[in-house]
Amino acid sequence: MSKNRAGMFRGEWSMNRRFSAPAWRSVAVSATAMALALSAGAARAQAAPSADADPAGATPAEDIVVTGFRASLDAALSVKRAETSIVDVIKAEDIAAFPDTNLAESLQRIPGVTIDRDAGEGRQISVRGLGPEFTRVRLNGIEALATTGGTDSSGGANRSRGFDFNVFASELFSSITVRKSASADVEEGSLGATVDLQTARPFDYDDFAFAVGGNMVWNDLSKDLTPRASVLLSKTFMDGKLGVLVSGAYSKRKLFEEGFSTVRYDNGASSGGFCSPTGVTPIVPATGATCGAAATGTPRLPNTPGNVAAYQAASSASNFHPRLPRYGRLTHDQQRIGLTGAIQFEPTDGTKITADILYADLKSTRQEDFLQAISFSRTLAQGGKSQTSVLATEYDANGGLVYGRYNGVDIRSESRFDELRTKFLQGTILWEQKLTDRLELAVLGGKSSSRFRNPVQTTTTLDVANVNGYSIDFSENDRLPDISYPFDVTANNGSGLGLITSPSGQITGSEIRIRPQGASNTFDTVRMDLKWDLAPEEFSLKIGGAYKKYGFDTWEYRRVNQSDTITALPAGTTLADVTKLLTGFGRNMDLGPNTPTSWLIPDLKALATAYDIYCNCLKSGAAGGPGDYTLSSITNGNARGNNRSVQEEDTSFYFQMDFQKELFGMPLRGNVGMRYVKTDQTSTGYQATGGGTEVTVKQSYEDWLPSANLSLAVQPNFYVRLAAANVMARPSLGNLSPGGSINTTGNLTITSGNPYLQPFRATTFDASFEYYFEKGGMIGLGLFYKDIGTYVQSLRTNVPFNQTGLPMSLLPSNFTGDEIFQVTTPINTEGGPLKGFEINWQQPFTFLPGKWSNFGTLFAYTRVYSKIDYVTSPTNSAIITEDLIGLSPESWSGTFYYDGKKFDARVSANYRQSFLTRVPGQNNNDVEGKNNTLNVDFKIGYNITEQLEITFEGTNLTDEFNSQFIGRDRNSPVVYHHTGRQLMFGARFRY
Repeated sequence: MSKNRAGMFRGEWSMNRRFSAPAWRSVAVSATAMALALSAGAARAQAAPSADADPAGATPAEDIVVTGFRASLDAALSVKRAETSIVDVIKAEDIAAFPDTNLAESLQRIPGVTIDRDAGEGRQISVRGLGPEFTRVRLNGIEALATTGGTDSSGGANRSRGFDFNVFASELFSSITVRKSASADVEEGSLGATVDLQTARPFDYDDFAFAVGGNMVWNDLSKDLTPRASVLLSKTFMDGKLGVLVSGAYSKRKLFEEGFSTVRYDNGASSGGFCSPTGVTPIVPATGATCGAAATGTPRLPNTPGNVAAYQAASSASNFHPRLPRYGRLTHDQQRIGLTGAIQFEPTDGTKITADILYADLKSTRQEDFLQAISFSRTLAQGGKSQTSVLATEYDANGGLVYGRYNGVDIRSESRFDELRTKFLQGTILWEQKLTDRLELAVLGGKSSSRFRNPVQTTTTLDVANVNGYSIDFSENDRLPDISYPFDVTANNGSGLGLITSPSGQITGSEIRIRPQGASNTFDTVRMDLKWDLAPEEFSLKIGGAYKKYGFDTWEYRRVNQSDTITALPAGTTLADVTKLLTGFGRNMDLGPNTPTSWLIPDLKALATAYDIYCNCLKSGAAGGPGDYTLSSITNGNARGNNRSVQEEDTSFYFQMDFQKELFGMPLRGNVGMRYVKTDQTSTGYQATGGGTEVTVKQSYEDWLPSANLSLAVQPNFYVRLAAANVMARPSLGNLSPGGSINTTGNLTITSGNPYLQPFRATTFDASFEYYFEKGGMIGLGLFYKDIGTYVQSLRTNVPFNQTGLPMSLLPSNFTGDEIFQVTTPINTEGGPLKGFEINWQQPFTFLPGKWSNFGTLFAYTRVYSKIDYVTSPTNSAIITEDLIGLSPESWSGTFYYDGKKFDARVSANYRQSFLTRVPGQNNNDVEGKNNTLNVDFKIGYNITEQLEITFEGTNLTDEFNSQFIGRDRNSPVVYHHTGRQLMFGARFRY
């Protein structure tokens, strides 16, 4: 037996695997019962058994040769088979060659894992119907959280516990392990799964390893060509006792995101209703010949049967219209840099020290340009819907708008520009020490930090008021309506969109909005694990503990002056000086004949200079412009809610008994253990009293988490696994803030977060049936049931102030604290069961003759069911019974591949059924969600020599649209955007 380089606790068995030259085409794996992660390598690393070997020793070891993509699949199955717990694994198929360009997109090939995308790239994952906040991610063995900013429709800036996988280049990693069942030796914090990401280490490779690769990436929507490159260098010294590895990855992305959006739907009766015809009692107290304020200059329609019918249909509470119907282009420009370093030192056979460092820098800009009608979302006082007359309209049977033509509509060209940056840094040191033949110690310490900054978020607008004859028509396409603007939307001569007052004299609210923001997450972790072999090859005891300190902080600034309105241009400036033209919109979209493909947009750079908007100073005011550009956080009520923090200290201990026995002649492995954790939590937010009062609340809670895992080899190649555990996940960060608003005059009310929320807790049961019918081939069935004991919803209750936990300093001096307040806050409520099954099939076509045997396929299917009772209003008992938020009832992935000596190719498809994002929906709607998606990718590679390979790849071949909806029955469009197909041509050299 050679040394086991993979780690001191790496299992109760090991075997050698012989690899053929060249070494860089080989993959090696170290099987493990408590592996943090396992990486692809060469001959010096120990290997798990092949699919024809039995970990319990029923089948003798054999020499095998593995290469390429099929090798990575075989290695991943070997790890899965050797584990006692229920896991799935993805392996690098070569040095610095992860099988996908994005980690999240790789994860969606695992049964039960679905992903959510931002700007066409995988961002977050859900596991078995449980969203990103219920999944823990460990990098090189310690918990970490990487967050970035996204479009508003994809959740915006990430201030949650969900991990953003798009921060990292996939080339930096050698393996992903998804742990679906819990064990006592794995830290708490997940209801769905624990995902282990492992970067490469020098002892993964034989003496010297080098790889360099590059791609040019072309997008068929933006027509841009951008680079992507990676490099890895690894070397061992001192007869293999010291190893050093460095790797790096760089990429740029520049793409367009184009389509239609509505910023939700609203019913006709809201916001005061539409303007009524003359002589018809209006919903708003409008009088005279005009709608709403007399200054609008828009006459009310005559009292005819047609006008009355159109008005009544549009004003019905059962009929819904888009609040901000708009077409738009988002221009994404992204640069991603990643670096890793690792040093491993093995001075003696019983000592190994590993130091890892990981750095990532994701830097991007995003420009959002929209042409939209703003009246439908506004009230009478805002110059909105109540000043809009309905000329003609039609709705479908579910109340969704089919067609509408209107007078008195305010039109806006809006341009928003964001600068975004995430810097991630993590360092870890792992010391593994064999104290005696039966006693092993591992100590791991590390720190990670993720720092997201959005220093520039500026929105500028051009407006024109009271347009007559505006129309929107969904009759030919329910996702891409034909929109008609009865004026020249490209004009910059004052007759169209502008920054100044309209001809009627009404100020329409052209604006400059400035909203910088950011969020930080830090983890400090120390962990110790001790393993004692009580009876070699039969029983071992593991005990250990961990201390983890987590810090979260978020902030946002907005202008002190709440009036963002621009009423005139600075002296000497013309409209042409501060505007430009957007052109070429609508490529690869089926737009209606009236929908503009060019329109006038604000020129942010010119406006910033004209108004000096970034001076952050008090100004007396340029002509017609807002005069106060000073930014504020806690004194601005609109920004105050995003100024908050959470600090957690988690102390945990565990013990676990691992065993290997025979049950009726069948090899049985398993573990039984208990984990204890205490969470000390401090939450800080701001109450809206005066300029904002800082409130800090502390709480603690404890959890005892038993777990058990069994793996029975019913036949040498057939395994039955059973698992049960109590698990917990800590509350969402946004719900923990004690900040909010308090009213001590009239009705006594408090609206806030809830720093006393208890964690999500569940009891889980899992079963897995796995048949490894040949090397690299398996078929498996997984069954799972989770009894979610607690959920979180916003409810209203009546509570004495002195029982809220808030300080008495928030109350007037004459209050005693016994006063009853109506408190609206998130609270723990009953959850519900979640159940489902997974099917996993991997089939190499080795039964076919000749080169046909190089073909193979992968297929995974998941079905999940869970219903939750959602309270529709904090003031009544009505409920909506719906799917768990983020749960897709069905998902599947499939890959068909060819893996030959010279040529390899594969095509993959991933399907995710529609899922909900909010229940109940906003603006009088029942639900909000995302529709089905089907993404198709391919990769082709050809080995010119043993060291040089050229590749051709394509992603999103069907140009799948991001389709978001509102209303379960209506399925009205909220977002319908696409980002285009992406093609990559490149080469890789390795030695």
